[in-house]
Amino acid sequence: MTRVDFYILGESARGGRRAVACRLVDKAYRNAHRVYVHTGSEREMREIDELLWTFQAGSFVPHACYPADPDEHPPVLIGHRDEPEVDPDVLINLSDALPRFFARFERVLEIVGTEEPARQQARERFRFYRERGYPLTTHELD
Repeated sequence: MTRVDFYILGESARGGRRAVACRLVDKAYRNAHRVYVHTGSEREMREIDELLWTFQAGSFVPHACYPADPDEHPPVLIGHRDEPEVDPDVLINLSDALPRFFARFERVLEIVGTEEPARQQARERFRFYRERGYPLTTHELD
């Protein structure tokens, strides 16, 4: 069954949701996981793409925007609309909505910003997961 982790950003969390997402992507990649980052828009997808090149000096995370060249198989894909046709094991959800394909993944990482509308949407997703029996873990980040 899919495990779900909520990362709750505090007011002093460094860099916001996108920076936390990049750190989580980097950690998952270094632990040999295949990752799909689901964003809320094409613009956010492009921002994450750019950030993965620059968020940390000396780090390298091979990635591509989805859909990627079929001959390439990067360990990290970033998308915003479509369900990936490949099989990553970690989903990082940056969208405000619950991706309909989340249950395909071994783990789902939800990153919750500091704004009240984002927190309310995250509470609804948390409730959804809990009511269906998904194992939940919450991490408070400051």
